[in-house]
Amino acid sequence: MSRQLTLFDVITSQEESKKEKQDKNNGKNENRNAKEVKERSQVSAPRRKTKSWMSEAQEGKVYFLLQVDYDGEKGKAVCRLYDKETQKIYYLYDNTHHKSYFLVDLDPDKVNKITKITKDPSFDHMERVVKIDPYTQGKITLTKIVVKDPLAVKRMRDHVPKAYEAHIKYFNNYIYDLGLIPGMPYVVKNMSLREAKPSLSDEEVQEVEKAFSDSDQMTKDTSKEWMPIFESEVPDLKRVAIDIEVFTPIEGRVPDPEEAEFPIISIALAGNDGKKIVLALNREDVSLGDESVPDGVEVRTFNTEFDLLNEFFNLVVDYPVLLTFNGDDFDVPYIFFRALKLGYFPEEVPFEINPDDTKYLAGIHIDLYRFYFNKAVKTYAFDGKYNEYSLDAVASSMLGLSKVKLDKSISALDVRKLIEYNYRDSEITLKLTTFNNNITMKLIILLARMSRMGIEELTRTEVSTWIKNLYYWEHRRRNWLIPLKEDIKERSSAIKTASVIKGKGYKGAVVIDPPAGVFFNVVVLDFASLYPSIIRTWNISYETVDLNQCRNIKEVKDETGNVLHTICFDRPGITAVITGLLRDFRVKIYKKKAKQAKDVEQKTFYDVVQRAMKVFINATYGVFGAETFPLYAPAVAESVTALGRYVITSTVSHARSLGVRVLYGDTDSLFLYNPTKEIVDGMIKWVKDTFGLDIEIDKSYKFVAFSGLKKNYFGVYPDGKVDIKGMLVKKRNTPEFLKKSFAEVKDILVKVNTPEEMKGVKQEVTDKVRSIYTGLKNKDYNLDELAFKIMLSRSVEHYKKTTPQHVKAAEQLKEAGVQVLPRDIIMFVKVKTKDGVKAVQLAKLNEIDSDKYLDAVRSTFEQILKALGVSWDEIASGLSIDSFFSGF
Repeated sequence: MSRQLTLFDVITSQEESKKEKQDKNNGKNENRNAKEVKERSQVSAPRRKTKSWMSEAQEGKVYFLLQVDYDGEKGKAVCRLYDKETQKIYYLYDNTHHKSYFLVDLDPDKVNKITKITKDPSFDHMERVVKIDPYTQGKITLTKIVVKDPLAVKRMRDHVPKAYEAHIKYFNNYIYDLGLIPGMPYVVKNMSLREAKPSLSDEEVQEVEKAFSDSDQMTKDTSKEWMPIFESEVPDLKRVAIDIEVFTPIEGRVPDPEEAEFPIISIALAGNDGKKIVLALNREDVSLGDESVPDGVEVRTFNTEFDLLNEFFNLVVDYPVLLTFNGDDFDVPYIFFRALKLGYFPEEVPFEINPDDTKYLAGIHIDLYRFYFNKAVKTYAFDGKYNEYSLDAVASSMLGLSKVKLDKSISALDVRKLIEYNYRDSEITLKLTTFNNNITMKLIILLARMSRMGIEELTRTEVSTWIKNLYYWEHRRRNWLIPLKEDIKERSSAIKTASVIKGKGYKGAVVIDPPAGVFFNVVVLDFASLYPSIIRTWNISYETVDLNQCRNIKEVKDETGNVLHTICFDRPGITAVITGLLRDFRVKIYKKKAKQAKDVEQKTFYDVVQRAMKVFINATYGVFGAETFPLYAPAVAESVTALGRYVITSTVSHARSLGVRVLYGDTDSLFLYNPTKEIVDGMIKWVKDTFGLDIEIDKSYKFVAFSGLKKNYFGVYPDGKVDIKGMLVKKRNTPEFLKKSFAEVKDILVKVNTPEEMKGVKQEVTDKVRSIYTGLKNKDYNLDELAFKIMLSRSVEHYKKTTPQHVKAAEQLKEAGVQVLPRDIIMFVKVKTKDGVKAVQLAKLNEIDSDKYLDAVRSTFEQILKALGVSWDEIASGLSIDSFFSGF
């Protein structure tokens, strides 16, 4: 039994514990070593425990498909479904007798002679299948080798010359073959899933038809099939965010979750159903504290860690969706392995630990750290609002809410401060999915629909995997053979241009070098999704570039007029169709709907839809231009960049013919100096008429300070907000004294409104930078302010060939008897020793290497100074560098 903790009564609420069971298990625990614990963690799997943690789906009910997995014990695919009425997860096993397979271009007779395949215990049978060749659209006959175990594909595929579709994960194959779309509603009929798409109104159908009226038939047909994906209800999943705190004897150390050697002292749960609970461990040596418990938070205390975990398991399994922030790497594995150490058996713990992720066996586990870490999500869905990926950084940027600030270690906190700190972490983790009318959760579900991926896989993979999955799904729906990467490259490997960037096989985007100086009234014109628009307009796809048999051919010319490749227009390319669909759905339908919607909830939903599309659209070229992408075609990537250069250079020439100075241009944007509204409007019309592309005003700056370097400028908007590109101060590991100093210089510059004012500010900025020298000389900065902070991503022993500076500092700590583990933040300063660095804990101010810090000051401010017309020699003149640290 437990009771709520009152303000002045933090006492145990556990009247009855499982003492007998714990004593019994503790006896076992005394003799169990770490190896035995890890072996037990592999005994149980979600397929065996599905019925324990979830119920079977019911006939005739409507559910939302969230995830598809493979149950190795049953040898079947299993779908995890969400019922919005009961707010629970249900499972449904495949009853179509679907099995894993791969395709070969060999006759069955020849396959029969390959005993490594036919004599394999997992071999099931062969059958002949007809596929469509993506290049010719003709039919091709292949042999389908069906196996009982998906793992058999990996060993069998090596015994044939070519194995098609053998690299696809089984559960994804299942989704493709059954045409499933995770995130969409389905009704259970005959214990199988049947579509439960919403019916569209005549008005909505007409809107789609109008948007795609000038498109090819393939695009029109696909647009109607896709519309329900964006219009279907998005359920508000019942979910809970958890966060754990662990006692550590060494301040600043992050415990190893696999070892789980220290006790869990509290677990916080924040549910979107209003639950606010902290489970805390009673510790005799810790005081109650003076602060109050956060409003509405129920605290349950426990005399034993075993009972604390038992209560946590009872509470958490009531939620179908579990949220964590970095839970894959820490919270979940720590709970799991700690539970085993305390005597729990794997089947009593609702988690499974895998090499790449962790499973929540009562539902779905979303690690928000991995989702927010996704660069495409950060850039295109959330407009780059956060630069760092810690919980505090993301929450501060997205919510305006920070972690509780501490002046001592977690282990040393009094009870109430621990509760406040722990609960705040779970609270902001939950709010990262609930803010702005659940925008993040809706975005996840919509991205799952668009990528045709389960939610757990989606939130743990990069956008390239999402796009690949969508294309594979569309290939299978059309019965197209998914080509091998080497086959695509063989057909389109002819590169006609040389790269100016090392490691890239072809010439990339055009860049117009910026001048050094400050320019007022700068307007930036941006080509709306330039590369995706080029792909759509020029029908670029792996199966349309340099096709030999084609009647309607168009040439691809670069900015010099050279013909690089040809594009076939006999039929639409699948890349052009999908890219065009997403772009037109976003621009012609959902951006308008988001603006026109009167209802706030509907407006937010349409905004989420267009943001999800933006993620896919803007990442399209990036993945198709990457050699690691399975549908990568060098000639395709080269054609896109060549046409991009042609469009940009032509537009620059047109601007100059109008008397407009183009200050800077990079990939898809042009910085125009003091243009009139008439000229801007005229350029927008000219681009549309000439290329069929859209260009729009992206930004208007009060002024821009260019350093003369590419991708390096300091822009100030009319409202005083700042846009900084490429300057070193934006790096996460920049010492605090430099960040603070740069912020002060920034505050000086944002107040400038005219060129005349800028002249006066020039001296002020120069004096400020000089004052940093003085600050170093007078020891105004302590070691913490001078420290660089970098996370140790791996153990020190992993670094053999090269030893980065933060690793050298970590080695020093280890030699000094300080335990250092992966995920520890290493703080170091630059010193005059052989290593060149020293851990802050071991350093003294008189060891600081003055030259290195002065170099850091120069690197940080020289770009701004160049824009103001100030040379570094002017800053350094008259100052004796050698004497700066003589007083330390």
